[in-house]
Amino acid sequence: MNSAKLNMVAGAVLSVLLVTMGLGIVSDIIFHAEDPAIPGYEIVVADADSSAAPAEEAPQVEPIAVRLASASAENGEKLTRACAACHDFTQGGANKVGPALWGVLGRAPASHEGFRYSGAMQEYAQSAGSWDYENLDAFLAAPKAVVSGTSMGYAGMKKPADRADLVAYLRTLAESPMALPEAPAAEPEAPAEGAETPAEGAETPAANQ
Repeated sequence: MNSAKLNMVAGAVLSVLLVTMGLGIVSDIIFHAEDPAIPGYEIVVADADSSAAPAEEAPQVEPIAVRLASASAENGEKLTRACAACHDFTQGGANKVGPALWGVLGRAPASHEGFRYSGAMQEYAQSAGSWDYENLDAFLAAPKAVVSGTSMGYAGMKKPADRADLVAYLRTLAESPMALPEAPAAEPEAPAEGAETPAEGAETPAANQ
């Protein structure tokens, strides 16, 4: 191979190298990316104390004595249809899966003749005293919460108004219905901010009438 051909081959190789280098430089210019100050991705964790929503308070339920004032025994009788498979509500009625409920209000728990109560209900009876309005209302709301281990499979009646209606009906299942409980006295309203209050010993307008 003469020198002319060698020069041509060398020139071709050099040209390819120059083109390749040029393309690399141009690519770096076009697709250049700045290196991040902090490598990787920053994960922002929310502050649990500041972002956590405040826990909702349980709704305040009026005492059974207050609810009974507007309760409907007629509606309560309709609610017993869901209980009729397990309980008899007539006077002298027989026990079923559950005890007969005539006269249940005011009766001692686990005391109806002829019915075999669970050990949990018998234990509850030692401290409960009787099925008064408050005990019955609480038990109807959540039987297993009041008597842990009870054999009663009922999940509970969640609406306070429905429980008041049912208790009002159960009250009628007696020859002499139990006296209604006295509703607690309403707390006096606090005076509005900025309102004047009579000084001690000062006469009010009513005192002069």
